[in-house]
Amino acid sequence: MFSLLTSLMLAQTPPPQEYVRPQEVRSLPGSLDEVPVFNSNSPEKIGGEGILLSTFPPEGMAEPTAHLNFGFAGRFDVFAHHVYGAVDPEDLTSMYVGVLVHNPGDVPIEIDVIEGASYLSQPDAPFISLPPLIETPEGDMFAGPGSRAMGDVLRGRQRTDLPPTVQIAPGEDVMLLNAPIPVAELDPPLNGRSTMLRLRSDDTVYVASLAMYARRNEDGSERAPTAEEWRSLLESGNLSVPRDLAPTPLDATGEFRYGRVAGVAIGSRWQTTVADTEDLQFLNIPAPNQAISYPISSLVRGQLGTGQVQTAPMVERYPDTAYQAHGNYGIEYDLLLPLYNPTDTTQQVAIRLETPIKEDTLSQNGLRFFDPLPTQTFFRGAIELHYRDDDGRFRTRYFHLAQRRGQEGENLVQLAIAPQNRRPVRVRLLYPPDATPPQVLTIYTLSE
Repeated sequence: MFSLLTSLMLAQTPPPQEYVRPQEVRSLPGSLDEVPVFNSNSPEKIGGEGILLSTFPPEGMAEPTAHLNFGFAGRFDVFAHHVYGAVDPEDLTSMYVGVLVHNPGDVPIEIDVIEGASYLSQPDAPFISLPPLIETPEGDMFAGPGSRAMGDVLRGRQRTDLPPTVQIAPGEDVMLLNAPIPVAELDPPLNGRSTMLRLRSDDTVYVASLAMYARRNEDGSERAPTAEEWRSLLESGNLSVPRDLAPTPLDATGEFRYGRVAGVAIGSRWQTTVADTEDLQFLNIPAPNQAISYPISSLVRGQLGTGQVQTAPMVERYPDTAYQAHGNYGIEYDLLLPLYNPTDTTQQVAIRLETPIKEDTLSQNGLRFFDPLPTQTFFRGAIELHYRDDDGRFRTRYFHLAQRRGQEGENLVQLAIAPQNRRPVRVRLLYPPDATPPQVLTIYTLSE
C-alpha cells in the first residue's frame, strides 16, 4: 500500500521546468590568497583504518607514496570532512579521526588556534529540512555538520577543546583533533564529521589526518587512540581504502568526474571589492527590474559564461584524487559591494545568493532556474551581511540558506539608495561542505 501510494504521489508531482532570467553575469574581481589549506576529503566515506592525508616526509615510512612532503609555516588551514558507515552490522565500533601535527625542528613551536569547529552529523547537526532563508543571529540554525562548523568559523568562534596556543616540543607530536564518528544506535549506522581549523605556526610543521577504530578499555568501553597509537599508524599504515573513484583529467572531453580532494590546496580566502572597474571602485546598480550576478565557487565546466575558474589549485595531491579543490570547501568569500545609484530617482536594490542551473557557457542570455524545484539540496550554509540600514544604523546580520538545484534566492537585504548615492554592503560566507557549486551573488534592482 505504501509503495502504491508513494508512486501515485510521485506521478502527481510535476517535473521541474526550466525558465531563463535574462541578465548579465560577470566574473568576480580579485583572487584567492596564498594561504595553504590541508584539505582532507578523500576517501569521503572511510572504509577502515589508515592514512587519510599526510604531508610528512616519506623517509622512514612503511608506504612512502602515502606522504606528500609539504611543510606548513605561518597561516594555514585544516579542513577535514569524512563519513563512516559500519562495514559489519554486527560491529558498531566508533571510527576515530585524528589530526596529528609534528615539529621536525630543534626548537619549540607555537601554533595559534585562531578559529575552529568540529561537529558530527548525529547528534550535533543533523540534515534537517529548513526554510530557504532564515535569520539566525546566534547561529543556532544549521543543517549538517559542515553548515554548523562553517557558521561558527564565520562568526569568529573557537569551538574545539584546543587552547588558544598549542605548544609542540622539538621532534614531538600533538593531536589537534582526536574525535570519534560513532555509529552505534544509529539506523542506518552511518555518521559524518566536519572539521575546520584556522591556524598560525611560528615555524614549519607537518600534518596528517588518519582514521582508526576506537580502542577498548578493560571493561569493554571505547577509548580514544593515544598519540603514540596514532604515530604508529602514520609510520606503518597505508592510505585508507576503499579509494574514491579517480577524477577525469581537466582537459578531457565527454563524461566528467571531479573527484574528491586529498592534498594541499592554495587559497583560504577570496577578499575583494566588487566594483565596475579597479579604478572607479564603485558598482553601478542595474537598471530597474534587472540583475547582475557574480559566480561563487565557479569551477571547470561550471563557469556560467564568465571564463573564470575560482577553484583553489592543488600543489600536492594523491594521483587518484581531485586535480583542483573543486567546491572550495571551507574557503571564505569576503566581498565588499560599493553599490552606487547613478539615476535621478531613489532605487530599491536587493542582494541575493542563488543556485542557478550549472553551465559552463550560458546557453541562453541569462541564468536558468527551475519551477517547480527538484528535490536535491545544493546549498546549506550561513552568510553574513554588514551594512547601514535605511535609518542609518550599522547592521550585522546572519542568515542560513537552504537551496535546491536551480533555485532563485530570496532577498537577504533590500536597500533604498538615493540618487547619486553610494551604499556599501559587505557579504561574507565560508563555502560549506555538502554544497554543490556554483552559486551566484546577485544585485537586483526592483521595478520602479
